[in-house]
Amino acid sequence: MPAAAPLPMDPIAEARRQWIAHGWADAADGMAAFSSVMRAHQLMYSRVDAVLKPLGLSYARLELLRLLSFTRGGALPMASASARLQVHPTSITNVVDRLERDGFVRREAHPTDGRATLVVLTPAGRMLVEQATGVLNEQVFEQPGIPAEELRSMTGILARFRRAAGDFTDPAPPPDPL
Repeated sequence: MPAAAPLPMDPIAEARRQWIAHGWADAADGMAAFSSVMRAHQLMYSRVDAVLKPLGLSYARLELLRLLSFTRGGALPMASASARLQVHPTSITNVVDRLERDGFVRREAHPTDGRATLVVLTPAGRMLVEQATGVLNEQVFEQPGIPAEELRSMTGILARFRRAAGDFTDPAPPPDPL
């Protein structure tokens, strides 16, 4: 599907102007920021989806494969994967079901915890995640459309927002060995 023609004006800037005109000036910048982030998410997701779809992947599937590939043994308990990816356990189960059906992961009993199930990256899954990451890096992440300095600033701003919203805490400093 071809991209839509650019609008002749910024609808979020117009919405901000309308917010102010209707007496909501104190909320106008917040509305514009939230709307901008949500629209940027749509634009970013579309770029990622266009790259991953030909490989038969969604971003959720790629995230799980990439997470598994970062572990020493290519395996994690499903509950740990859910926590690290910050998604509901049902979502992990659905992603694992599809990846397992396609031969990219398998489930195994946890060796020491009879209640836990490991999700394990298969050789085919490892090959796919490396291919997908290479294409995604080349076509999206290496040239995201935002200058590097602004990108780092934006990431920092969003990290501070996420921390304040309770998304994560800063790790405790390691104890002084002396």
